[in-house]
Amino acid sequence: MGALDGITVLDLSRILAGPWASQLLADLGANVIKIENPAHGDDTRQWGPPWTGPEGGESAYYLCANRGKRSIAIDLKSDQGRAALINLARKADVVLENFKAGTTGKLGIDYETLSAANPRLVYCSITGFGQTGPYRDLPGYDFLVQAMGGLMSVTGERDDEPGAGPQKVGVALSDILTGLYASNGILAALHERERSGKGQYIDIALLDVTAACLANQATNYLVGGVIPGRLGNAHPNIVPYQSFATADGHFILAVGNDQQFSRLCEIVSKPELASDSRFVTNAQRVRNRETLTEILSGCFKTQKSAIWLSLCQANNVPAGPINSIDAVFSNKQIRAREMVIEMEHVEAGTIKLVGNPIKLSRTPVKYELPPPMLGEHTKTILNE
Repeated sequence: MGALDGITVLDLSRILAGPWASQLLADLGANVIKIENPAHGDDTRQWGPPWTGPEGGESAYYLCANRGKRSIAIDLKSDQGRAALINLARKADVVLENFKAGTTGKLGIDYETLSAANPRLVYCSITGFGQTGPYRDLPGYDFLVQAMGGLMSVTGERDDEPGAGPQKVGVALSDILTGLYASNGILAALHERERSGKGQYIDIALLDVTAACLANQATNYLVGGVIPGRLGNAHPNIVPYQSFATADGHFILAVGNDQQFSRLCEIVSKPELASDSRFVTNAQRVRNRETLTEILSGCFKTQKSAIWLSLCQANNVPAGPINSIDAVFSNKQIRAREMVIEMEHVEAGTIKLVGNPIKLSRTPVKYELPPPMLGEHTKTILNE
């Protein structure tokens, strides 16, 4: 049995943030019912290529966030569809949706309506800007929120470097993080329900999540009063902690303390740097970032990446390669951790997906249902 065995989730969400949250719950054993528009289903079904087969199959984008679920196609704008959803909600534990603020009220499927039918219901709404505030009615997408939430202002090369300018993260990170916060909120509400016997409403906004996940960059500003800027691959609070060019490419160096820095100085044959008053502590290294980076850059260009990586590993100095995606999923550590899985899809046959990183000792994640076809389980679920 999974950790969430016995929990039923009605997933009305689409795109990424909501489906990411419900996929995590499904991996942990919840019975997740994906409720879709009969006409076209989740928008991401059409977000290809690539597809599982010829154009018109399932998109890879859709597959990334929808395993472990069953799909039911019902029209929520119809009286029959609303009645079906309310009946499902009477026996469900969680409803997850990401309609624009106010839409569920117009459809007659809002928290007030469904909780009247089931007071134990945990109802989670995901929107771009939340259910309150001056932006509540605006549409919110990951790219937009990465910009508005400050993430792009600290991502990209600094202004005096080639290719300078704000950059979005290479995946829809605001969506992904929102999905993770949503699933945490749902689990917290389910736990509290064990004491109170009552469900509750959860309001999650992409903009709030993005602001929260600025982490040290946010507190650098709130505590220090300095507006963080872009540093490329460098770190605002730790030096040296960045990428360096070598004789044949680049590698990452992540020196987190003074002892590691001392060992690094031995590796580059400059032991005197460890006792240099400009570099002896991390705070001093941050103050003298430019000078130290220039010295180290000259050293690293003399040898190939593999040599530096080998030396760093042998001397317990954190360093690593900059892998392409294919290198990631052929990596022996990723394979050993079962981060590539195979599932049998009803139309596409065997498909490869990314595994779940949560390793539970007694109730491990199970991969029992592939991402469903649109409406694949409608009759089964309605009969149940």
